[in-house]
Amino acid sequence: MKAYIFPGQGAQFSGMGLDLYQNHSVAQELFEQANEILGFSITDIMFEGSAEDLKQTKVTQPAIFLHSVILSKVLGDAFRPDMVAGHSLGEFSALVANGTLSFEDGLKLVSKRAMAMQKACEVAPSTMAAVLGLEDAVVESVCQETPGIVVAANYNCPGQLVISGEVEAVTAACESLKEAGARRALLLPVGGAFHSPMMEPAREELAAAIESTTFNTPLCPIYQNVTTTAVSDTAEIQKNLMAQLTAPVKWTQSVRQMVADGATSFLEVGPGKVLQGLVKKIEPAVEASSADL
Repeated sequence: MKAYIFPGQGAQFSGMGLDLYQNHSVAQELFEQANEILGFSITDIMFEGSAEDLKQTKVTQPAIFLHSVILSKVLGDAFRPDMVAGHSLGEFSALVANGTLSFEDGLKLVSKRAMAMQKACEVAPSTMAAVLGLEDAVVESVCQETPGIVVAANYNCPGQLVISGEVEAVTAACESLKEAGARRALLLPVGGAFHSPMMEPAREELAAAIESTTFNTPLCPIYQNVTTTAVSDTAEIQKNLMAQLTAPVKWTQSVRQMVADGATSFLEVGPGKVLQGLVKKIEPAVEASSADL
């Protein structure tokens, strides 16, 4: 069985999507439609902008979404997943790819999500940190014992976990994690504490938008970040998507569940190769590759 996986924030690069635009009419149409929906020329920034330009919140998330979704459309009949999953932002790409959301609604939600997260980041100083070389339970325990808000946010692969929360709490947790034997506990250059309780204002704003959006029955199940299990019920998909901003991304657990449910190959659809690298670390026996045209 084939699992199609969609990357999240951090996968952007200068020039992303230009080859799709130049070589495929369906890509041209969708990129032009995206410029109209967003109200600015995101294609100019994606195709010609600098890495710094692509870091703008209102650009980064829609850009990665567009690259992933348009690539899935260009694949045409070759796009035949038995199951899908996305890492954080990538969950929205996955939901368009499997027919749950329309292209337009997916892009509008991603744009709303980006703006809401940006606003939440400005409320209080917050950050994230990558922790390498410790068992998940040790990291969780240190977070629980650290004063202030700090939680496990991204379960990327065994021995690689991201924590998230208030700057002081995350910094203090990093010191404790190093003492506990972490190979590294490194603050990340991010704008805020994603997938933590500090995203609650963004979650509320995005939840209202999700409630007013039409969700269709998916062509195949999605394994969502919050529950890690196969979901096809639209009400449940909406509920999980609303919870996603303040809940951890359980990527390790999702990949393991997909394999347990029969996935033998994983195809990364979108910019970069981060997810296939994580899959190989989680389940070394399965095949993992990029979507090639």
